Amino acid sequence: MYFRILAKDHVSTFVEGLAHVYEVFAPVKNESGFSFEQVSDGSSIVLDYPMTIIPPKKYFVRSKESLFRYDTHSGDVVESELEVTPRVLFGVHACDINALLMTDKVFLGDYEDPYYKARREHTLIVGVSCMPVLTCMCDTWGTGEVQQGCDLFLTDLGDRYFVTCHSVEGAHVLDTFADTHEATAEDTKALEEHLRAFREAFSRPVDATSLQLLFDAKYNDELWEEIGEACLSCGACSAVCPTCYCFDVNDELDADGNAGARVRCWDSCMNSQFAEVAGGHDFRPTRASRVRYRFYHKFWSYPARYGKTLCVGCGRCDVACKVNINPRRIIGALQEGARS
Repeated sequence: MYFRILAKDHVSTFVEGLAHVYEVFAPVKNESGFSFEQVSDGSSIVLDYPMTIIPPKKYFVRSKESLFRYDTHSGDVVESELEVTPRVLFGVHACDINALLMTDKVFLGDYEDPYYKARREHTLIVGVSCMPVLTCMCDTWGTGEVQQGCDLFLTDLGDRYFVTCHSVEGAHVLDTFADTHEATAEDTKALEEHLRAFREAFSRPVDATSLQLLFDAKYNDELWEEIGEACLSCGACSAVCPTCYCFDVNDELDADGNAGARVRCWDSCMNSQFAEVAGGHDFRPTRASRVRYRFYHKFWSYPARYGKTLCVGCGRCDVACKVNINPRRIIGALQEGARS
């Protein structure tokens, strides 16, 4: 593996060099918080951010996209042209990188999604380290560090970054656009100290042992009715979640009714019509049933198929939910009920 040291005052030059060849998207501060936006000026980015409002999944699974257009009279169908330009996501947290690896299993698994695949193949990912905030629980799932899934990873050592190269292309752009030098034994020691400090910074541990067995036993628990009573069914939790991938497909007619487009857009299992089928039957008509479904998908069905919990502990749902529905609360309440 290839290791380099990048001084913090050289990051702007690195980003601006990348922007001459790639579209570069990086975290910037705005009125609402932090979000990934296209940048060309390296001084505008913020790498010590707590979390972005929306995860970088939006660059791979679009919130809305046209799949094809059709003519209602002739029946002609024209596929939408997939325009993908080389780009760099700069400053992605480890939890979001791990979330993309989980999403890969869905969109690049048995049935490859050509839209997702093309965007993944044309995107370089530069990760950056962080320190946990109160809502973080990536320590529970082991998603606070990465071994794969990015091209470069920058670990903050104070006045410099320890850069780990995970791909040949990552090493190439680093050597081409960044002024770096070899990592010394002192740098390696500082890296180890940072990792130790990161692991010790979590103050609210979550016990996730035997979680699938717990969910097996608690399917009919009264907790779901209690939580469902509070849930607003707003879908904010899934909108900000880096591992939620559900979508709907709709036909949108033009105003004249002569043509239209088939459109794919984000959907949420928290929406009241999500499980409604032809004839009007709804498999999950209550808020309690929808809340339960969401958590069982995260902590039971996805792990049963892929061997990993569909949560990376980023804490976005904790922040977004106005009625305090989040994994930490749900798991704790189920465990408390199991002990009583």
